Amino acid sequence: MTPDTVSTMPSGTTGFSRNRRGLLLVAAHSLWLWLLLTPAAAIAHGQVRPAAPAAAGLVVFALFYLALVAVPVADLAVRPVVHHGGLVLFALLGIGLAVAYGGGPEGWLVLFLYVATVGAVAFVRPAWGFGWVGGSVAAIVVIGVAHRLPAADTAQMALITVLGGTLTLAFARMARLVEELRRTQRELARTAVEQERLRFARDLHDLLGHTLSLVVVKAEVVRRLAPMDPQRVVTEATDIERIGRTALAEVREAVTGYRERSFARELDSVRTTLADVGIAVTVQGVDRPLGVEADDAFGWVLREGVTNVVRHSRASRCDIEIATDTDEAVLTIRDDGVGSRPQYGNGLRGLTERLAQAGGTLHVGPAHDRGLRVTARLPHSPTRGWTS
Repeated sequence: MTPDTVSTMPSGTTGFSRNRRGLLLVAAHSLWLWLLLTPAAAIAHGQVRPAAPAAAGLVVFALFYLALVAVPVADLAVRPVVHHGGLVLFALLGIGLAVAYGGGPEGWLVLFLYVATVGAVAFVRPAWGFGWVGGSVAAIVVIGVAHRLPAADTAQMALITVLGGTLTLAFARMARLVEELRRTQRELARTAVEQERLRFARDLHDLLGHTLSLVVVKAEVVRRLAPMDPQRVVTEATDIERIGRTALAEVREAVTGYRERSFARELDSVRTTLADVGIAVTVQGVDRPLGVEADDAFGWVLREGVTNVVRHSRASRCDIEIATDTDEAVLTIRDDGVGSRPQYGNGLRGLTERLAQAGGTLHVGPAHDRGLRVTARLPHSPTRGWTS
């Protein structure tokens, strides 16, 4: 379907409902045909000769009008070439009837009011619609002059056609804007659902990735100490149980949507994790509180960054530093491990997306001497200030 006509394919229940409403509107349009009663009465009273072609032409004209209105109003699936051809035939039929019978006082020029309105409904482009209405008015003037009808009658019918066509154009435009707004609302709702699914998947990965890594580390400690230090094994097993219960609680909080990941809480957790695996940790610049958005985002970066240190680095030291100024806050995580070109899995991709949503950036690369450096930057803006 070209953009010049309103004829869209219905889909599913929404399309069926829209078609049903459209057919009801088409039925209501049949009441609009009362203006054809004047020429119909003239035919019935024998004032039009020959009567049979005039009656047949008037009936076909009325049915043609309802069919053409039904295409855009009821969203019928009609090929544009067929619809355009129908509009042309309808206009030619109206012109033919007006030329043949417009010389009498029976009001045959009213046919052009229907020609103008059906085109105003059909065309999406306003310029085409106004052109169609203008053409209908011009036909009224030409036929009125040709039949030497009273100028007042011709001018009156031309004015009615202009008003009817213009009002129909305005109404059709408003209806299209309302439908476009509804489509936009549906698209926004769908996008919001997709974003929420991505957020939940990212949060769940960030939650369980760190916790399960810690459980694995604790289990390895238990396995190594089992033959020589049973008391330490009991302690480590108790920690594993505690970590598992904490993870379960965090997952429940994530499901209900009320989970909060503060940077201070994550910092305490990673200190314990690094100490358990024998990695020394230094922390700098955490005395100044962060804003709410930075606190949450940096908490996730710290969790994922330290998880990668524990899993892959074989480091003996990890440095965590926060630097803030009036423009931005920067979180840096460095280790002295083996270092390697980072592979952007789900964790790093999730962190990149999370920081990008807040206007920040994430950089992962080798440190100057050895190991790996993770740098997260979050700019300050009027909508996300730092707490004091």
